[in-house]
Amino acid sequence: MNIQRFTAATSREALAKARMAFGDGTLILSNRPTEHGVEVVATAEDTLVSLSNGGQSPSAKPAASPQRAAQPSFKEVASQVEEDADQLAMSTLSFQDYVRERMARKRHDAAQQEAPVTQQAPVRTVAEPVRKTTTVLDIPTRKAAPVPERKAAPVVPQSIVNELHAMKDLIEDRFNTLTWLGQARQNPVQANMMLKMIRAGYSPTLARAILERMPEDTDAKSALRWVMDVLARNLHTDEGTPALHDEGGVFALVGATGVGKTTTAAKLAGLCASVHGPGSVGLITLDTYRIGAHEQLRAYGKILGVVAHLAHDKAALQDLLGLLSNKKMVLIDTTGIAPRDPRKRELMDLLDLPEIKRLLVLNAGGHGDTLDDAISCFKIGGAQHTLLSKTDEAVKLGPAIDAAIRHQLVLRGVTTGQRVPEDWEPAIATNLVRQSMRSVNTSAFDPTINDLGFFFSQPADRNMARGHLDA
Repeated sequence: MNIQRFTAATSREALAKARMAFGDGTLILSNRPTEHGVEVVATAEDTLVSLSNGGQSPSAKPAASPQRAAQPSFKEVASQVEEDADQLAMSTLSFQDYVRERMARKRHDAAQQEAPVTQQAPVRTVAEPVRKTTTVLDIPTRKAAPVPERKAAPVVPQSIVNELHAMKDLIEDRFNTLTWLGQARQNPVQANMMLKMIRAGYSPTLARAILERMPEDTDAKSALRWVMDVLARNLHTDEGTPALHDEGGVFALVGATGVGKTTTAAKLAGLCASVHGPGSVGLITLDTYRIGAHEQLRAYGKILGVVAHLAHDKAALQDLLGLLSNKKMVLIDTTGIAPRDPRKRELMDLLDLPEIKRLLVLNAGGHGDTLDDAISCFKIGGAQHTLLSKTDEAVKLGPAIDAAIRHQLVLRGVTTGQRVPEDWEPAIATNLVRQSMRSVNTSAFDPTINDLGFFFSQPADRNMARGHLDA
């Protein structure tokens, strides 16, 4: 077996030496770096052919052609060195397959030269499996060159990210402001109506959703009438249906502290007693927290000729409802609880009885955000019925009507003072909208025409108002 080692400063020089020694049939068995350069172990292809043929001598092969026996030129050696240099990057298994395939091609070329053209031996393609042969050569696996690590992208500090988002929002707000001011100059009627709605207490979300649908060729008087019609059409009330005291049933008045639940319950009881008699009304209070709460409802009951009962828990409430089942209307006065008070869940569970209908009492003079918070916290499944209290104390009714429209509430009545039961009015949408759009005194909180642009950056809940709006 003719196996030789060749050492040179570089792998290309070592491969060139091996090629000069063994000619075109040079096989590279291994290469490794040494102190003096690169060492290449090589042999002639005929040596491996003899091994794969079961020990037959190389002389048993057909004689090589004169062109094959000739020494290769320097250019051919350099070309083969380039090819073998690429093959050195193979793994051990890949290199062995390469050697076997190359030996098969050599044998096939030799057989084609001996056999007639019409009787060529079948050619084994690269895709066909190669029969595994036993080898006595120890071909070490060449260690792959280390792959340079990719530099990780620089981490942007969170503070810079927050500043970029803030800058983006600021730019969008400024562009929206410029857009609105441009529209306002082109359509001053729409701009004046927007200013009027904002001053009346309506939210920019609802005001913009309405005015975007207003017909373009509309004068100032027609625009006001059109906006009021849209507001009245979208404010759901119990017009055309029996009033609460005529409908009858069991009603629990819920809401935040100080919105007037006890006084409202007394007014409803007085209305029912005046129409159907004192014996048609039942009063129950669950307010065991507030000092004098039971006494206040009992005092109203004495004026109306109705007995007020106190329920400490759910069992007592069920017993009282059974006792008062023959009454036309039973009113339950509940404890006033802040919307985010943990005791709210306990109160809602106490009222979780099939015969009880809940009435949400809202202070008509409350701020828009306060009303939204109360509605969201006390909201139940299905249509939410509500009562507006203290409309006589409200400077602007716009926030309450706005909240009722956006949350799709059903308004069942309005209280206008402290008198029982006189200060009660049915909920009529046109009257409430007209009252909300009346001119009020100048307020420090009212915007001017030049401030409107700051109200109209795209709001996040704008689609909510637009989706339910009937224009």
